[in-house]
Amino acid sequence: MGKSKKLSAKEMDDLLKLLKSRFQKNMNRHAGLDWNKVQAKFEAHPDKLWSLNEMEKTGGEPDVVGEDKKTGEFIFYDCSSETPKDRRSLCYDDEALAARKENKPEGSAMDMAESMGIEILTEEEYRALQKLGTFDAKTSSWIKTPAAIRKLGGALFCDYRYATVFVYHNGASSYYAARGFRGCLKV
Repeated sequence: MGKSKKLSAKEMDDLLKLLKSRFQKNMNRHAGLDWNKVQAKFEAHPDKLWSLNEMEKTGGEPDVVGEDKKTGEFIFYDCSSETPKDRRSLCYDDEALAARKENKPEGSAMDMAESMGIEILTEEEYRALQKLGTFDAKTSSWIKTPAAIRKLGGALFCDYRYATVFVYHNGASSYYAARGFRGCLKV
């Protein structure tokens, strides 16, 4: 049996209080946005709170980073200073996981993101996040990898060193204790 993707009323209330507090403490991430409008979106789409709770439970510290002007959706990214602690030591995707013959990690970043109902950040999104603060100064995060690179067995990841975002490549089946992934959710 799969686990329920619904939060209790108390869990929803606790999460909304936490998200509101984080929103108010980090206004630089979402200048000009109004928390009441964000909360109204959750009231219209309470199912999205489950995914945000998953982001929170795994150490992501999700926060609003913008609004999609075309759709009116609010955009949440993982804003923990380092890649989320409970989303590390994962290879890139299930194909890479299946290809490992020994020392398999617990899972894959792409599968975990899907099970949480979120998307892994793209390179563009990762670079936008870095304009809001310093993230991954000691860790790194898998990013969505173009199909042509993935077809050849590779995958991309980023980190922030020397005041610069670096994009690297590795075999998709590799995994490291300091590499995880950051997610995006639109509400």
